[in-house]
Amino acid sequence: MPSDVTMTAPEAGRIAFTLKWAASIIQIKGYTATAFGWTPWNLYLFLVGVLGWFAVGVLWNDRAIMLIHLVALGAMLAGMSSG
Repeated sequence: MPSDVTMTAPEAGRIAFTLKWAASIIQIKGYTATAFGWTPWNLYLFLVGVLGWFAVGVLWNDRAIMLIHLVALGAMLAGMSSG
């Protein structure tokens, strides 16, 4: 029995397209915040960007994208908790 929440390929593609660009722009803002020393805003922006790209990896079923962003997330959380 099909689920009511299943997405069609075009819908998933549009969501992934929007999400990857939004996450990229947010990460660029994180780099900018780092350059200007706007702590902790830079970390918050990076967290949102990393989570966005992880979601893109899930939508694309791309384990490499998921892995690199899980590692980045772990490193950021470890750094935030130690500092």
